[in-house]
Amino acid sequence: MSDQAPIETDAVVIGAGPVGLFQVFQLGLLEIKAHVIDALPYAGGQCIELYPDKPIYDIPALPFSTGRELVASLLKQAAPFEPVFHLGEEVTSLATQGDGRLRLTTSRGKTFMTKVVVIAAGVGAFQPRRLKLEGIEAFEGRGLHYHAPDAERLAGQDVVIVGGDTMAVQAALDLTADGPQRPRSITLLHRRDVLQAPASALAEMQALCEDQQMRFQVGQITGFEERSDAGERRLTAVRIDDVDAQVHVLPVDQLLVFQGLSPKLGPVADWGLALERKQLQVNTEDFATSAPGIFAVGDINTYPGKKKLIVCGFHECVLAAFGAAALVFPDRKTPLQYTTTSPRLHQLLGVATPVRP
Repeated sequence: MSDQAPIETDAVVIGAGPVGLFQVFQLGLLEIKAHVIDALPYAGGQCIELYPDKPIYDIPALPFSTGRELVASLLKQAAPFEPVFHLGEEVTSLATQGDGRLRLTTSRGKTFMTKVVVIAAGVGAFQPRRLKLEGIEAFEGRGLHYHAPDAERLAGQDVVIVGGDTMAVQAALDLTADGPQRPRSITLLHRRDVLQAPASALAEMQALCEDQQMRFQVGQITGFEERSDAGERRLTAVRIDDVDAQVHVLPVDQLLVFQGLSPKLGPVADWGLALERKQLQVNTEDFATSAPGIFAVGDINTYPGKKKLIVCGFHECVLAAFGAAALVFPDRKTPLQYTTTSPRLHQLLGVATPVRP
């Protein structure tokens, strides 16, 4: 990727959580094209990682929504503006160029040239909590995964899933579906016999265990075994200590570790932006940071009276979009238009303008 020409765009939104997705929509209403970068391999941020199926009650006009449903709606809302997503990669550097544009690079070697950047990274880039076992990192991306790999890679394999929350349980349940991509064996491993998942999922898991379609093991990984295959190291088994100090050896071709996520501010801390307690200081007129062209919305920013609520982040997106428009279109006044009546907004959204009687 480093040999490719920079991707030129009006705006780059860092973070694909709910606030980042709504930021794309607000930018689109002002005819600002956006690319979106997120460290996770899918959109949704905390909503998908931490509470995908838990109820949210404080989104305007939605008496009830799960995190998963909210993200799906936000993606549908932003779709008319055709945002380009770059998922599973982090922004590693950001610098202002001589012409005032901003140059970003990512962990996958992509380069962006943009007029504005909106940081909507929540509490930081989510990093999976890694398995603390000496030497195991050598298998990352091959036999060790912190995000679910493509199902094809698990077909006919011995799969061990480590974790005790909804994501781990659901990953195990999903793999039990009959078909050519089904693993040879599926084991869910957790350090305790208490799992944090919906009752319906736990009931389904219990039935599958009784039917010997999967297995639940209590214990912790204390070691691993490997073999050399054509000069390449391959994971073959993990050693487990159970609550009775008994050692078990589980065959494994693919080890999926879902032990939760840890937010890290990461490279943002090195971009020379004014910080207060690891949060970006912004003004409340347009949520600009201390650097020209860089805005911050959502949980990553701070200002007097700040409340870390999704609905507050949505408000910040509106004003940040107008602040961005002043930079993207410096010679054009940006009028306030209403989606109920504006033919131009209807055109952008791909909807028909109602005919007045």
